[in-house]
Amino acid sequence: MTERGWGRRFEDPIRTGDRVLVTLLDAGEYIVARPKKEHAVPEWQAAMEALILAAEGGGREH
Repeated sequence: MTERGWGRRFEDPIRTGDRVLVTLLDAGEYIVARPKKEHAVPEWQAAMEALILAAEGGGREH
């Protein structure tokens, strides 16, 4: 059974320095922890929107 919501796992984990992002929640927490001035950058806005869509059931399913 596939995980749903924020517990959903990436097909390939994402490495960010010494951290590995395995789930949508990991990625969301990583983005939220970025400095506030970065939150307004269009790339980070798009990343968060994509995470929210995936957590709400969008995106590719296997």
